[in-house]
Amino acid sequence: MISIVQSQPDLTARDTRFDRRLSEILDFATEVFAEKGYEGASMRDLSRLSGSSLAGLYYYFESKEKLLYFIQKHTFTTIIERLRKRLASEIDPEKRLRIFVQNHVEYALERPKAMKVLSHEDDVLKDGYGAELTEIKRQYYQLCLGLVDELAQREHLNADAEHRISPRTAVMTLFGTMNWLYTWHKSGVDPDGGTLARQIGDLFLEGLRGAARQRVRPGTPNHPLPVRRPKRLSRSVPQHLAQNDAN
Repeated sequence: MISIVQSQPDLTARDTRFDRRLSEILDFATEVFAEKGYEGASMRDLSRLSGSSLAGLYYYFESKEKLLYFIQKHTFTTIIERLRKRLASEIDPEKRLRIFVQNHVEYALERPKAMKVLSHEDDVLKDGYGAELTEIKRQYYQLCLGLVDELAQREHLNADAEHRISPRTAVMTLFGTMNWLYTWHKSGVDPDGGTLARQIGDLFLEGLRGAARQRVRPGTPNHPLPVRRPKRLSRSVPQHLAQNDAN
């Protein structure tokens, strides 16, 4: 008996082609949204830029809303996955915070249009899409907050409640610094990603530590300057000179 083996379709190859084309469309869509904004962009704009028919685009995305959702989710998940891999082998709190900064800065410089879409279209999506993205953002925020807390505990940065910086203030200030790099950073003029990440990390850490040092700085209420008492006059000094000095 001859057995007949039917060839099966190569699902892996098909899935790979699908994912590759999906990624290409997301890149084109990011460019369109960055240039025209979500409200001003249309699927026809994307069709012209990508060279795909409208029917072809709707095969991947049934709406412009879902397209924006995929762009934002892909950006956040990529940043977070890269970060977790980099943090896995490091235990030092300062180095972990610097890894966080470097990871974010590098992505921001690699994909400035994606960062622009994230910043400008932050609150467009509602309902299920918006709720899912809000949860991803919350996780990313909590991750950074945890890294700041690790450093604060090791270096006792929160020992003085009067002079400590709120961890939320510190984290949101850091995000504000990194998220808007696309508005001013110019390649060839400004520092490269590694240097810029180090400089931002230096400024951030100095701010956290500087506030903690404030409580032990001479001249502050917790550490007043020593009182200098006048020197006693030598008995050999004539009395009239001592009176003049006192006047």
